[in-house]
Amino acid sequence: MFGRIWGITRSLVVYHGQPAKHRRMRQVYGQFLGPGDLGFDLGAHVGGRVRAWRRLGARVIAVEPQPDCLRVLRFFYGRNKDVTIVPSAVGAKPGRARLALSSANPTVSSMSEDWIESVGADPGFSRVRWDRSVEVEVATLDELIATYGVPAFCKIDVEGFEVDVLHGLSQPLRGLSFEYLPSAHDATLTALEIVGRLGTYRYNFSPVETMRFASEEWLDAAGLIRLLDGIRPTGRSGDVYARLS
Repeated sequence: MFGRIWGITRSLVVYHGQPAKHRRMRQVYGQFLGPGDLGFDLGAHVGGRVRAWRRLGARVIAVEPQPDCLRVLRFFYGRNKDVTIVPSAVGAKPGRARLALSSANPTVSSMSEDWIESVGADPGFSRVRWDRSVEVEVATLDELIATYGVPAFCKIDVEGFEVDVLHGLSQPLRGLSFEYLPSAHDATLTALEIVGRLGTYRYNFSPVETMRFASEEWLDAAGLIRLLDGIRPTGRSGDVYARLS
């Protein structure tokens, strides 16, 4: 129990306790979302992005399967009519799946056994333990769109399950992002292929939680891959952003 409390407390500090970071967050997401726009936050965690998007005037679908994170989301946003909390994971097909939880590091809870195995060799994950699991509902992005509408922006941060999430999407979105880890580089290449088949996109990369773009210009897929190849040896994770040309 102490580990769970510590993990959630640390997440609250990281995602809600840094005003400067939230200002940068609004600057980045303000390029994708404005008043009345719809945003999908897949892997909403404790609602840091939800907070920023609401400040921009966007309506938010916050999708999160972790029970402890859901309690936080409901405490902060349960009465907000412009935030819908969906207690679900997202994948390639609907159903149920097992989510591996890390009590002390809830940001890395994952449904991907392959991803957990691959990042296990990463020094940055040397102290991470997935110490329990829970069965969760799984929806597809297409199902969420059918229920709530087409989002102007979709954030996908699902710890190695990004490719599965994208396999459940059959139409281009105006903007989206997904997590990048150097230790899971091949999965990012697969995600780029899927996104590229949906539409013509330009890309950028934001290292770790800096909320700053690594490139002054938006790049094609080949340009992004060259950028990631340069970043990869440093071990810096981050988020790939894509916007329709």
